Amino acid sequence: MCLGGIVVRHCVRPEDRRDNPCSHAYHRDRRHEVAPSGGQVPYALFVFAGLVPWTSFANAVGTAGNSLVNSAGLVTKVFFPRLLVPMAAVAASFVDFLLPCGILLGMLVYYRVPPTAHLALLPVLVLMTHLFALAVGTRLAALNVKYRDVRFVLPFLIQIWMFVSSVILPSTSVPAKYRWILVLNPMSGFIEGYRSALFGQPFDWRSLAIATVLTAAVFIYSAYSFRKAERVFADII
Repeated sequence: MCLGGIVVRHCVRPEDRRDNPCSHAYHRDRRHEVAPSGGQVPYALFVFAGLVPWTSFANAVGTAGNSLVNSAGLVTKVFFPRLLVPMAAVAASFVDFLLPCGILLGMLVYYRVPPTAHLALLPVLVLMTHLFALAVGTRLAALNVKYRDVRFVLPFLIQIWMFVSSVILPSTSVPAKYRWILVLNPMSGFIEGYRSALFGQPFDWRSLAIATVLTAAVFIYSAYSFRKAERVFADII
């Protein structure tokens, strides 16, 4: 909803609101609500609650995937555990994650969403999101050293990934026979978990469990393959 819609609601006469575009935005936002788990949630809040973790994840994967190539001078001249480079990139994206969290908090207050005990799981979801970003970013960083075209494919990959991650619509909007695709995407389970924690709705424990197991598996594989490949980073970077 645009800020002008709030002003229109309080300051413009009812007979003049129907011709005001901001008024249309306000009423469209009020009508367009989703109920992923029974409770009505304004669509603007629903989408923003998904965009905050997704944007942090996408930025972390992008910066981590390009981190070794962008630090080529350091990698070739100084001996240190190269895994620290993508880790630092993910840590930097976590700092950027805090600002939209403040905006999200303001939206929760504006829409009068009461806090619940489900918020206790929020730090775990934040940790798992960035751990998965580190796992994916680490693997992409190693591939990017060997195949420089990875940096051009990465933005397109992340953009496509967003549309199968329950960011814009809830997973319940996907036909049941295709929902298994979302279950195999850890970010879909985590984003649904964020919404459940913020809105006090029931958690989908099955999706969260699968997302956690997949995250652990991808992280172990990425760390192992990275350690094998880092011996030749200085020679080919």
